Amino acid sequence: MGNHITLTASDGFKLGAYRADAAGTPKGGLVVIQEIFGVNHHIRAVCDRFAALGYTSVAPALFDRYQPDFQSGYTPEEIAVAREYIGKADRAKMLLDTQATIDSLQPAGKVGIVGYCLGGSIAFLSACQLNGLSCAVGYYGGMIAKAADEKPKLPTMLHFGETDASIPMTDVEIVKQKRPDVETFVYPAGHGFACDERGSYHEASHKQALERTLGLFKKCIG
Repeated sequence: MGNHITLTASDGFKLGAYRADAAGTPKGGLVVIQEIFGVNHHIRAVCDRFAALGYTSVAPALFDRYQPDFQSGYTPEEIAVAREYIGKADRAKMLLDTQATIDSLQPAGKVGIVGYCLGGSIAFLSACQLNGLSCAVGYYGGMIAKAADEKPKLPTMLHFGETDASIPMTDVEIVKQKRPDVETFVYPAGHGFACDERGSYHEASHKQALERTLGLFKKCIG
């Protein structure tokens, strides 16, 4: 089990985060970026699982600037409420908060980033714009196609579901065409296929994506 910490962004804003430390000497650090549902039970569990594999993991609460400690489940009603935060979100401020998280993990060694849903897009943008990262992985990030003219500065991997109702395959093709330097994989699944608390969870796709993700971490972080 991890613990709640406070981070300070470069503009002075203090945000919450969940940190799970690896036992013993860590292989490195991981920034885990939330879905639109906040640093909820699922995201904390993801941090715990990566920590158990040797990566000290921190998930910043990227909605703290709008609603401190926002957390949501996955019922249709909760999803509708969570979607309202997408319009409020300031992408530049999210990147400031992500950079603060990267900086906090430097003592752990090399640092990677992995994000899901909203976090998938932030992970991609972080690979292009932020400093201190060794690799990046984005799961079903809906904003990536619009940002695909940007070039990641480090090894980057993306995962998409071919039946994702919110990310059409035409968007994925745009990403593949504009970013041949990025490893992009498509799975027979929908949005959220890596979250075992959602109805869209697809175990086989999740396991394959995780194997590829861990392969990149091993190569770039340790």
